[in-house]
Amino acid sequence: MNTLKTLGLLSISVMSSESNIREVWRQADAVCFDVDSTVIKEEGIDELAKFCGKGEEVTRLTKEAMKGAMTFQEALKLRLNIINPSLQQIKEFIKQHPSSLTPGIKNLIEVLQNRGVPVYLVSGGFRCLIGPVAEQLGIPLENIFANRLKFFFNGDYAGFDENEPTSRTGGKGVVIKKLKDLHNYHRIVMIGDGATDLEASPPADAFIGFGGNVLREEVKKKSQWYVTDLQELVDSLAIQSK
Repeated sequence: MNTLKTLGLLSISVMSSESNIREVWRQADAVCFDVDSTVIKEEGIDELAKFCGKGEEVTRLTKEAMKGAMTFQEALKLRLNIINPSLQQIKEFIKQHPSSLTPGIKNLIEVLQNRGVPVYLVSGGFRCLIGPVAEQLGIPLENIFANRLKFFFNGDYAGFDENEPTSRTGGKGVVIKKLKDLHNYHRIVMIGDGATDLEASPPADAFIGFGGNVLREEVKKKSQWYVTDLQELVDSLAIQSK
């Protein structure tokens, strides 16, 4: 009997937490989206690796990195050193393999913007690949926080900007704190599919897990509100806040 009572209280607590997050969502004064497997269907670095003929090597390294054997920045550096993308390859990749928007994302962002809510793209991916996505969605390029690739004068790969917060573990949280300090936001919501998105709350005031492209069990388990269809977020905005 006591066990049932405890389970009941736990259930009420979880429901209450989700209810609070839904309320923050409806009153958000800024929303940050992860990009890979959230705003777009693909993982940009994996697709770039395939295009450059290094797909299998990078996939193998990514699996090792996800076991926690290395930091995010170490894994990023190793993967990019394997891909070794030239500026010309980047241009050809963008032209030949435009990103596929997640169903419903364009409508969701339009709804947010019509409500006067600024939208930011906060990604461990690359600014050069995310720019065209932002343009499709009507998001200002200055609202992109992502990694910058560097090239030599002849167009060869020269590394990435290691000063970008998104190149490091915990970087998305650093970006959100910066946005709060800069714009005095009080209710920022982070939406994403991965652990780096989940760990950004706090300082984000709420996290919404998204599993419409890739379902990550650990993220689903730790998310108080988890959606697989972005229409659920649109519908929730239609509900009058208290």
